[in-house]
Amino acid sequence: MQLIFSPDFSRCYGCLLSIFKRGCNPIISTFSSQLLKVNWFFFLCYLLFYFLSNASYNRLPIFQLNLIKTEPIKPTTQLAKMSLSDEEISNNPLLQKLLSLSIPHSTYPHPASTTSDELQANAPLPSDSNDSHTKNLFFKDKKHGMYLVTIAPENDVNTKELGKLLKLEGKVNLRLADEAVLMDKLGCKKGCVGPMAIMMNADKDVTLVLDESLLKKTKIHSHPLRNDASTSLTPEDLLKFLKEAAGVEPTILAFSPKDEAPLAGKVPSSRPPGDKSETKPQIPPKSKDDAATSSSSKSNQNKKQTKKGETQLALKWAKSENFAMWYSDVIVLSEMISYYDISGCYILRPWSYKIWELIQDWFNVQIKKLGVENSYFPMFVSKDRLEKEKDHVEGFAPEVAWVTHSGDGELAAPIAVRPTSETIMYPAFADWIRSHRDLPLKLNQWSNVVRWEFKDPTPFLRTREFLWQEGHTAHASHEDADKMVMEALDLYRRVYEELLAIPVIPGYKTEKEKFAGGHRTTTVEAYIPVSGRAIQGATSHDLGQNFGKMFDINYQDEKGETQIAWQTSWGLTTRTIGVMVMVHGDDTGLVLPPRVAPLQAVIIPIVSKTCPLENLSDYCEDILKNLEEKGIRSKLDDRSIYNPGWKYAHWEQKGVPIRIEVGPRDLEKKQARLVVRFGGEKIDVDVSSIADTISTKLEEIQSNMFTKAKEFRDSHLVKVTDWKDFVPNLELHNLVLTPWCGGEHTDWEEWVKEKSREESLQNAGLEGEDARAATSVAAKTLCIPFTQPELEEGMKCIASGLEAKCWVLWGRSY
Repeated sequence: MQLIFSPDFSRCYGCLLSIFKRGCNPIISTFSSQLLKVNWFFFLCYLLFYFLSNASYNRLPIFQLNLIKTEPIKPTTQLAKMSLSDEEISNNPLLQKLLSLSIPHSTYPHPASTTSDELQANAPLPSDSNDSHTKNLFFKDKKHGMYLVTIAPENDVNTKELGKLLKLEGKVNLRLADEAVLMDKLGCKKGCVGPMAIMMNADKDVTLVLDESLLKKTKIHSHPLRNDASTSLTPEDLLKFLKEAAGVEPTILAFSPKDEAPLAGKVPSSRPPGDKSETKPQIPPKSKDDAATSSSSKSNQNKKQTKKGETQLALKWAKSENFAMWYSDVIVLSEMISYYDISGCYILRPWSYKIWELIQDWFNVQIKKLGVENSYFPMFVSKDRLEKEKDHVEGFAPEVAWVTHSGDGELAAPIAVRPTSETIMYPAFADWIRSHRDLPLKLNQWSNVVRWEFKDPTPFLRTREFLWQEGHTAHASHEDADKMVMEALDLYRRVYEELLAIPVIPGYKTEKEKFAGGHRTTTVEAYIPVSGRAIQGATSHDLGQNFGKMFDINYQDEKGETQIAWQTSWGLTTRTIGVMVMVHGDDTGLVLPPRVAPLQAVIIPIVSKTCPLENLSDYCEDILKNLEEKGIRSKLDDRSIYNPGWKYAHWEQKGVPIRIEVGPRDLEKKQARLVVRFGGEKIDVDVSSIADTISTKLEEIQSNMFTKAKEFRDSHLVKVTDWKDFVPNLELHNLVLTPWCGGEHTDWEEWVKEKSREESLQNAGLEGEDARAATSVAAKTLCIPFTQPELEEGMKCIASGLEAKCWVLWGRSY
């Protein structure tokens, strides 16, 4: 039996809903015979309270009772939970948005359903209702972008006809996007998508397409980012949500049922008649003979296109075509990243983590030369400690993640998860430091940090959890502390330039951009080709005595007088890996600088029927041994399940600097062929000197990669002295140096930011940009470079017109 009743819930009090959703499901309550009496009791109570709740409106409850025969529940069947908890609702951004907009809706649980067929079986709608579930398909096209298509379950999508309906020009190749793209763009897994998920598309690069037939339904039921629940709205309320919550006007098209011919070129009846496209004539079906011929032809064509040795590893996006999608493709297909079920959190696979380890190894050696020791502090910080430094906590407050519960109980006081460690480490500094003999104290820790970013997350660049090193030191004098700041910053410059082959610009941050609670911040800024944006590489902070005062970090000097310690903090994150990918990667995949490549050379035997692996094995093993003795990170790929062509593509995509090919001719000539990933050079070398040759070649590659990146960066570094040239140069993907009245003028800095945003949007014909977007068209100060061009006498600030004191570097930034 099923009990279905539909009163006017929009006037019920929230408390009644909270009470009765635990007793029975207001939408559908399925019960076995032993639960019948219990549900009738709750139902009668419900009617009584509903009557009382509506008495003040002088109206009687309106309800409809239908008893529908259903199959009896088997004893082994477990009933699904009857409602969503308050916590589940509060953690769901779509449901919270519906509540904040006061849009009437109903959300109900059901068994997990990843397909529309499962959904209709697990949560059947009344046969006499005009409601409908939805079927949602997420397509992407290399040229035309991404589309979320929501249709009625009984209808179907013909991608060729869809391209025509959308009036896409040129070649159209709409394909279902993989789950990684789905997570990145809509923040949900496969099988959890509904039309409301478009709200999660911060980049506004997904087009929503709605089935015209859904708008004729009484209510539309769809998943709210989870596949074990559905939310129902009227078509009008769904359109209201899309407009107010997501700023989206969906494209409305007509789709045909699965068993009917596609509606070629048919626009929905809701469009004005003059806007209709011409309907193309239907092509008569082919005869059996024609079909057989066509099938044979296609089969031969496929055999021709799929050549022996080719792989399906190729990137789907070109770097210059769609930079964001290219980046996502590269880091996933090169096995650096796997997506996780919590938005903004990612799995670092061994290939990327090894790069981080190589950076760690180098950095540890360098900081030990400076007298810095490694340590580890807890990841949790009490609310009192975190809020002790007002400016500091205000800078991090929007990003702090709080722990409020332990098991089933609530904590006496919330505990923050480490956003940075100043407030965690400095109470210990106060305990340890008593005398000038305890200084300097220089500590470093390798740890993870959680900053709950609400902007569009990007692996490596902007994530809710990331890995980093953070150095914290205390000194007896400001001069000593300042020296430490500069020494740490120079190490960061060397990480980028000497390890990652990326040129950076060191400088001071302005007052507006400096570290919250600090005295002065220094930075190294990198430039990303194609996107034309800058990115902060790493920072080193002069904290002054501010934190020392807050945490009582005092010491007795040589005269016995109490002094406050001077402090520094400095940090480098896994963002370095993302910057490296974006600067050096190409349309094939990663291009790794040799000094941070997990493998610097890979040996691939070219086997065949006439030359099996056994013939080449000993020869390849000897080459491997020679390379390892030389300290070259190497691997012999002797897997028999893959052919040489597949291995070439695989290791090229992973960015290995040198590929060593060994075939029967090489065996005869006692040589091997080297193929360089950067530039594609191919050379044959004598096997007796192969280790020395490769060692020299790796250094050459490292140098050439840095030179290329620097030349490109320098070609996009321009000086501008007149405002009229400022935004046009930003549009050319340039970093812009301008005369400036001083880093303390935060008001004029904000003016430039807003003015550049306004002019950029105007040039693009846009009214505004989404505040949730991780990147903006506005310019911001990157740094006041240490190396300053000559400032001519009388030169004026580009914004205020005041006398210029320095040159400042501007750019659009990640």
